[in-house]
Amino acid sequence: MRQSRASMIEATRAKLLAAGRRAFAAQGYAQASMDDLTAQAGLTRGALYHHFGGKPGLLAAVVAQMDAEMDERLEAVLAAHADPWKGFLAYCRAYLAMAQEAEIRRIVLQDARSVLTGTDQGEQHRKCIQFVANFLQGLMEQGVIVQASAPALARVLNGCLVEAAFWIAEEDAPTSRLAEAMQALELMLQGWRPREATPQ
Repeated sequence: MRQSRASMIEATRAKLLAAGRRAFAAQGYAQASMDDLTAQAGLTRGALYHHFGGKPGLLAAVVAQMDAEMDERLEAVLAAHADPWKGFLAYCRAYLAMAQEAEIRRIVLQDARSVLTGTDQGEQHRKCIQFVANFLQGLMEQGVIVQASAPALARVLNGCLVEAAFWIAEEDAPTSRLAEAMQALELMLQGWRPREATPQ
Protein backbone atom coordinates (compact mmCIF):
# COMPACT_ATOMS: atom_id res chain seq x y z
CA MET A 1 0.00 0.00 0.00
CA ARG A 2 1.45 3.32 -1.08
CA GLN A 3 1.97 6.03 1.50
CA SER A 4 -0.02 9.21 1.00
CA ARG A 5 1.96 12.34 0.18
CA ALA A 6 1.11 13.84 3.58
CA SER A 7 2.32 10.78 5.47
CA MET A 8 5.55 10.72 3.43
CA ILE A 9 6.18 14.38 4.22
CA GLU A 10 5.53 13.76 7.91
CA ALA A 11 7.83 10.72 7.92
CA THR A 12 10.62 12.75 6.29
CA ARG A 13 10.21 15.57 8.81
CA ALA A 14 10.24 13.09 11.68
CA LYS A 15 13.47 11.49 10.40
CA LEU A 16 15.17 14.87 10.10
CA LEU A 17 13.95 15.96 13.54
CA ALA A 18 15.23 12.77 15.16
CA ALA A 19 18.60 13.00 13.39
CA GLY A 20 18.95 16.69 14.21
CA ARG A 21 18.07 16.12 17.85
CA ARG A 22 20.65 13.35 18.18
CA ALA A 23 23.35 15.41 16.47
CA PHE A 24 22.65 18.61 18.44
CA ALA A 25 22.60 16.70 21.74
CA ALA A 26 25.81 14.79 21.02
CA GLN A 27 27.91 17.44 19.28
CA GLY A 28 26.23 20.78 19.83
CA TYR A 29 24.69 22.94 17.12
CA ALA A 30 27.91 24.50 15.85
CA GLN A 31 29.68 21.15 15.41
CA ALA A 32 26.71 19.23 13.98
CA SER A 33 27.24 18.61 10.25
CA MET A 34 24.18 18.92 8.01
CA ASP A 35 25.65 16.36 5.64
CA ASP A 36 26.21 13.86 8.45
CA LEU A 37 22.82 14.26 10.06
CA THR A 38 20.93 14.06 6.76
CA ALA A 39 22.96 10.98 5.78
CA GLN A 40 22.03 9.36 9.11
CA ALA A 41 18.39 10.01 8.27
CA GLY A 42 18.89 8.49 4.79
CA LEU A 43 18.04 11.86 3.21
CA THR A 44 19.75 14.71 1.38
CA ARG A 45 20.71 18.22 2.45
CA GLY A 46 18.05 19.39 -0.01
CA ALA A 47 15.38 17.64 2.06
CA LEU A 48 16.52 19.55 5.14
CA TYR A 49 16.29 22.88 3.28
CA HIS A 50 12.91 21.97 1.82
CA HIS A 51 11.31 21.08 5.16
CA PHE A 52 13.09 23.41 7.59
CA GLY A 53 14.80 26.09 5.49
CA GLY A 54 18.22 25.15 6.83
CA LYS A 55 20.03 24.26 10.02
CA PRO A 56 18.55 27.07 12.20
CA GLY A 57 15.05 26.02 11.15
CA LEU A 58 15.79 22.44 12.13
CA LEU A 59 17.06 23.60 15.52
CA ALA A 60 13.89 25.67 16.04
CA ALA A 61 11.74 22.62 15.23
CA VAL A 62 13.75 20.42 17.61
CA VAL A 63 13.40 23.01 20.37
CA ALA A 64 9.64 23.25 19.77
CA GLN A 65 9.37 19.46 20.04
CA MET A 66 11.37 19.44 23.27
CA ASP A 67 9.39 22.37 24.70
CA ALA A 68 6.16 20.43 24.14
CA GLU A 69 7.61 17.38 25.89
CA MET A 70 8.78 19.51 28.82
CA ASP A 71 5.33 21.06 29.17
CA GLU A 72 3.73 17.60 29.25
CA ARG A 73 6.12 16.51 31.99
CA LEU A 74 5.46 19.65 34.02
CA GLU A 75 1.68 19.31 33.72
CA ALA A 76 2.01 15.72 34.97
CA VAL A 77 3.90 17.02 38.03
CA LEU A 78 1.03 19.39 38.81
CA ALA A 79 -1.54 16.63 38.35
CA ALA A 80 0.32 14.36 40.77
CA HIS A 81 -0.28 16.69 43.75
CA ALA A 82 -3.60 17.02 45.55
CA ASP A 83 -2.43 20.18 47.34
CA PRO A 84 -2.37 22.96 44.69
CA TRP A 85 0.38 25.02 46.38
CA LYS A 86 2.67 22.00 46.81
CA GLY A 87 1.94 21.06 43.21
CA PHE A 88 2.86 24.58 42.08
CA LEU A 89 6.16 24.49 43.98
CA ALA A 90 6.91 21.01 42.58
CA TYR A 91 6.16 22.32 39.06
CA CYS A 92 8.68 25.16 39.47
CA ARG A 93 11.31 22.87 41.02
CA ALA A 94 10.87 20.33 38.20
CA TYR A 95 11.40 23.01 35.56
CA LEU A 96 14.65 24.13 37.18
CA ALA A 97 15.83 20.53 37.60
CA MET A 98 15.40 19.98 33.85
CA ALA A 99 18.15 22.56 33.29
CA GLN A 100 20.69 19.96 34.43
CA GLU A 101 19.47 17.28 31.99
CA ALA A 102 22.15 17.03 29.31
CA GLU A 103 19.90 17.17 26.23
CA ILE A 104 17.77 20.08 27.49
CA ARG A 105 20.82 21.93 28.80
CA ARG A 106 22.68 21.80 25.51
CA ILE A 107 19.89 22.20 22.95
CA VAL A 108 17.21 24.32 24.65
CA LEU A 109 19.25 26.39 27.10
CA GLN A 110 22.63 26.81 25.38
CA ASP A 111 22.35 26.44 21.60
CA ALA A 112 18.82 27.79 21.12
CA ARG A 113 19.60 30.92 23.12
CA SER A 114 22.71 31.73 21.08
CA VAL A 115 21.35 30.74 17.64
CA LEU A 116 17.65 31.54 17.60
CA THR A 117 16.87 35.26 17.79
CA GLY A 118 13.73 37.34 17.52
CA THR A 119 10.77 38.10 19.75
CA ASP A 120 8.35 35.43 18.52
CA GLN A 121 8.76 32.54 20.93
CA GLY A 122 6.22 30.33 19.23
CA GLU A 123 2.80 28.88 19.86
CA GLN A 124 4.09 26.38 22.42
CA HIS A 125 5.47 29.23 24.55
CA ARG A 126 2.15 31.08 24.40
CA LYS A 127 0.28 27.93 25.42
CA CYS A 128 2.64 27.44 28.36
CA ILE A 129 2.15 31.03 29.58
CA GLN A 130 -1.63 30.67 29.26
CA PHE A 131 -1.59 27.35 31.12
CA VAL A 132 0.37 28.90 34.00
CA ALA A 133 -1.89 31.99 34.06
CA ASN A 134 -4.98 29.78 34.25
CA PHE A 135 -3.45 27.73 37.06
CA LEU A 136 -2.48 30.87 39.00
CA GLN A 137 -6.01 32.23 38.56
CA GLY A 138 -7.27 29.01 40.12
CA LEU A 139 -4.88 29.44 43.06
CA MET A 140 -6.23 32.97 43.60
CA GLU A 141 -9.83 31.74 43.53
CA GLN A 142 -8.94 29.15 46.19
CA GLY A 143 -7.21 31.77 48.33
CA VAL A 144 -3.85 30.02 47.98
CA ILE A 145 -2.08 33.12 46.63
CA VAL A 146 -2.90 36.83 46.84
CA GLN A 147 -5.06 38.55 44.24
CA ALA A 148 -3.14 39.98 41.30
CA SER A 149 -3.11 39.87 37.49
CA ALA A 150 -2.71 36.21 36.54
CA PRO A 151 -1.19 37.01 33.10
CA ALA A 152 1.32 39.38 34.74
CA LEU A 153 2.28 36.83 37.39
CA ALA A 154 2.64 34.13 34.73
CA ARG A 155 5.03 36.34 32.72
CA VAL A 156 7.05 37.28 35.81
CA LEU A 157 7.29 33.65 36.89
CA ASN A 158 8.27 32.52 33.38
CA GLY A 159 11.00 35.15 33.22
CA CYS A 160 12.40 34.10 36.59
CA LEU A 161 12.34 30.39 35.74
CA VAL A 162 13.85 30.82 32.28
CA GLU A 163 16.66 33.11 33.44
CA ALA A 164 17.43 30.79 36.37
CA ALA A 165 17.47 27.81 34.00
CA PHE A 166 19.92 29.59 31.67
CA TRP A 167 22.14 30.33 34.69
CA ILE A 168 22.00 26.71 35.89
CA ALA A 169 22.78 25.43 32.38
CA GLU A 170 25.81 27.62 31.68
CA GLU A 171 28.95 25.85 30.51
CA ASP A 172 30.96 24.58 33.51
CA ALA A 173 28.31 25.82 35.98
CA PRO A 174 28.59 24.13 39.41
CA THR A 175 25.74 21.75 40.24
CA SER A 176 25.10 23.79 43.40
CA ARG A 177 23.38 26.43 41.26
CA LEU A 178 20.22 24.30 41.11
CA ALA A 179 19.77 24.37 44.90
CA GLU A 180 20.62 28.08 45.02
CA ALA A 181 18.07 28.90 42.32
CA MET A 182 15.39 26.81 44.01
CA GLN A 183 15.96 28.60 47.31
CA ALA A 184 15.78 32.03 45.64
CA LEU A 185 12.63 31.08 43.74
CA GLU A 186 10.85 29.78 46.83
CA LEU A 187 11.75 32.92 48.78
CA MET A 188 10.11 34.96 46.02
CA LEU A 189 7.03 32.74 45.81
CA GLN A 190 6.41 32.92 49.56
CA GLY A 191 5.65 36.61 48.93
CA TRP A 192 2.71 35.53 46.80
CA ARG A 193 1.06 33.79 49.77
CA PRO A 194 -1.56 35.48 51.96
CA ARG A 195 -0.04 36.70 55.21
CA GLU A 196 -1.95 34.16 57.28
CA ALA A 197 -0.73 31.21 55.16
CA THR A 198 1.74 28.84 56.80
CA PRO A 199 5.05 28.58 54.87
CA GLN A 200 5.54 25.20 53.17
